[in-house]
Amino acid sequence: MSSDACDLLCLDLPHAEQVRAQLAGEDEIRVFAERAKALGDPSRLRIAAALRVGDELCVCDLAWITELSQNLVSHHVRALRNAGLATSRRNGKLVMYRLTDEGARLLIAVTGSIAARNVTTPEMEALA
Repeated sequence: MSSDACDLLCLDLPHAEQVRAQLAGEDEIRVFAERAKALGDPSRLRIAAALRVGDELCVCDLAWITELSQNLVSHHVRALRNAGLATSRRNGKLVMYRLTDEGARLLIAVTGSIAARNVTTPEMEALA
């Protein structure tokens, strides 16, 4: 078989319909795709990993940790926040960021770990 398609059309309709009925709807799939896309950028993935390890960090700290400019980090955390993977809160003149539970779960799903070396906490293990 040289192709990835079947050579014979044979549809197991009851099984196919059962599978189709269990899939998420088009709108929900779009949200999943946007979240996955948000972690598809290496800089955002690194920022998300830093948030996973550091719990809550400001843009200044994230810039130093990731060795990226503050403007670039600000752009990337905004993208993570817009995708529902991070939240922010103002603390005086600072804006603090942290991963949402969904962001932490997706990071683990994408990286197979917490995307950091030798770091585990009970909270991290609970989300795994």
